[in-house]
Amino acid sequence: MVLRHEVRILERQVHGRVCYRWVDRAILTALSRLLPRCRWRSFLVTPETLLRWHRELSKRKWRRWQRHRGPGRPPLPDGVFELIPRLGRENRSWGCIRIQGELRGIGIRVSATSIRRILRRNGLGPAPRRGPTWSEFLRSQAKSILATDFFTVDTATFRQLYVLFVIEIHSRAVHILGVTEHPTAAFVTQVARNLVGDLVERGRSFRFLIRDRDTKFTASFDEVFTSEGIDVVKTPVRSPRANAYAKRWVRTVRSECLDRTLIAGRRRLEQVFADNVRHYNGHRPHRGLGLAVPTHPENSSDDTAAGHIVRHDVLGDLIHEYERVAA
Repeated sequence: MVLRHEVRILERQVHGRVCYRWVDRAILTALSRLLPRCRWRSFLVTPETLLRWHRELSKRKWRRWQRHRGPGRPPLPDGVFELIPRLGRENRSWGCIRIQGELRGIGIRVSATSIRRILRRNGLGPAPRRGPTWSEFLRSQAKSILATDFFTVDTATFRQLYVLFVIEIHSRAVHILGVTEHPTAAFVTQVARNLVGDLVERGRSFRFLIRDRDTKFTASFDEVFTSEGIDVVKTPVRSPRANAYAKRWVRTVRSECLDRTLIAGRRRLEQVFADNVRHYNGHRPHRGLGLAVPTHPENSSDDTAAGHIVRHDVLGDLIHEYERVAA
C-alpha cells in the first residue's frame, strides 16, 4: 500500500521536486503506524519527516477543535456574575470554597479561581478580610449604640460656637451635651460625666459610642465612657459616612432651624436647641423609624377619630406642630 501510493504521487509529478499534498501526508503518516521502524526505508521521505508530518496533523486537529470550542475556558452560566457577588455580600464569612459548594448545591459548577476573580472584580476580598460593613454593624447593634459629634454655629456677630451632641442610633433621640466657645478637655470630660449620670438615672445602658478622630475628644473623655463599660469606636480616617446618623441630624437641624434664624449668642442658641430637640424627639416623624416619633413610637398608628386639629408654633414661626383635640 505504501509503495502503490508513492507510485501515484510520482505519476502526478511531471518535473521538479516531489510535491506532497495534505492527504498524502496523512495517508503516509497513518501507514507508518502499521509498519515497523525497520521497514520505513520504503518511504520516499526520512523518518524525521514522517514524525514532523504527524506533529503538524496533530496541531491542525487541535486548532480546528479550538476554533469550534472557542478560546479560553468555557463561559459561565447566565446570572453567575450577579449571583456570586450577591452571595459574597450577604454572607460575609463565606470564602470561595464555601460559595463554590453553595453554587454546586443549586446545580452551578464554577471553579474557586473564577469565584475569587469575580469577587475581586466587585471589590470583595477573601472571606477573612470581609468583615461587616458599617451599615450592617449599626443595624445589628443599634439598640446599644450612641453616636457623638461636634459642629459649629456662627452667631450674628460672627463668633463661632461649638455644639456637642449625642444621638441614639436605635430611637434617633438627640441629646445636646453642651454649647461653648472653647471646647477644652475639661469641658468635654464634664459633659461626658453628665451624660453618663443621666443614662444611669434613667436605667439606660449602651455598649458602644461612635465618634470621629477629632482632637477635641480627649483621652479623659473616652475614659468616662470606658469606666461605665461603653467601648469608644473611632471612625476610619476621612470617612464621614461611618458616623452618618450624627451627620444627618446636623443637616436636619441646619436646614429646618439654624439656616432660617440669627443666633445672638450662646444663651439664645441653647434655647433654640432646647425647643428644637424637644420637637425632634417628641413630635417629628422619622423615615428610618417608619414615620414614627423617637420618644412616642406608639403614636404612629392611623387615628381617624373626630376632633379639631390645632397648630402649635415652635421657635416663633419656624416649625409647626399639629395635633387633634376633642371637639
